[in-house]
Amino acid sequence: MTYDFLYEDNHILAVNKRAGDIVQGDKTGDTPLCDLLKQFIKERDGKPGNVFLGVPHRLDRPVSGVTLFAKTGKALERLNELFRNGGVHKIYWAIVKNPPAKDSDTLTHYLIRNEKQNKSYVFDTPRAGAKEARLRYTLLAGGDNYHLLEVQLLTGRHHQIRCQLAAIGCPVKGDLKYGAPRSNPDGSISLHARSAAFVHPVKKTPVAIVAPAPGDALWQWFEQRMDSPQR
Repeated sequence: MTYDFLYEDNHILAVNKRAGDIVQGDKTGDTPLCDLLKQFIKERDGKPGNVFLGVPHRLDRPVSGVTLFAKTGKALERLNELFRNGGVHKIYWAIVKNPPAKDSDTLTHYLIRNEKQNKSYVFDTPRAGAKEARLRYTLLAGGDNYHLLEVQLLTGRHHQIRCQLAAIGCPVKGDLKYGAPRSNPDGSISLHARSAAFVHPVKKTPVAIVAPAPGDALWQWFEQRMDSPQR
């Protein structure tokens, strides 16, 4: 199996996760990406012992894009701190059927997570047990049937982008759980972690990582629109 490595040094590894891969083990029992990468690195580098690979954040299984791993305990501890303190600037792309009412906006909702259903419920006002969720979106491009949004997370909540966009009438394409009318053929949802920028936790230098969009025709059409000099 091949992996799309976006960045690697002695401390950090970033890969472009495929939709359908799980980052860490779950109740399905499927082999997680973390374990597959450990084995790949062990074989590639001829390491005799176990390979360390820490997981400072996760992407939902049907989501693609930038996924960071820590190759040392020190890097994991510091990346965890960066994520906790908002030191990782993450940008997502989302394809939606319905255009939002505003071309750009900051959304604030209150989410309650239902563990049993693996779903978050959105409320407009605070209530007991709810966590505040904030994101900023911008409409980047539109076609005859679908529209591309850029989303910046301002908080990190369970299924936050998925349920907040659904709450304004813009469910992510293919996301049946949050109101999309039909699934994507490959079981993915059209949500992609496009980029991550942060100060390297060990070297203290700026790091900016961009993940190419998935290879299907609709994603490629939008990516070409974004790369066009006439945009």
